[in-house]
Amino acid sequence: MGGSCLDSEALVPMTLLTFVGLFAAEAAPSGAPAGAPPPMWTNLIPLALMIVVFYFLLIRPQQKQARQQDEMRKAIKKGDKIVTTSGILAVVVGVKDRTLSVRSEETKFEILKSAVAQVVEDFDKADPATAAAPTK
Repeated sequence: MGGSCLDSEALVPMTLLTFVGLFAAEAAPSGAPAGAPPPMWTNLIPLALMIVVFYFLLIRPQQKQARQQDEMRKAIKKGDKIVTTSGILAVVVGVKDRTLSVRSEETKFEILKSAVAQVVEDFDKADPATAAAPTK
């Protein structure tokens, strides 16, 4: 009989993959060359663009903000009014390498410089959003 894959002479069990493979082979033109896959570097272009976008939108602004916070903490001097990350309003009475001696109302205590959220001119103008957001 003919060359069909479903002849009664060939009763060999045919798996689904074999059938799909035969169907794909018959559907493809016989004289057309197989399409070559694109070069590997073309797959890396979207990934590289995503990394560049993340750098400029996320990493660089965060580094700039951290640098500004460090400069602000290094510039703290005696008499400055500060707001801590926990929301304490205090006046600096002493500065050491890593710590500050501060006075809040009638209480004097020592805090780490990293606990300072902002230096303010007047406690009434302190930004509560900045004081509530701890920086790392």
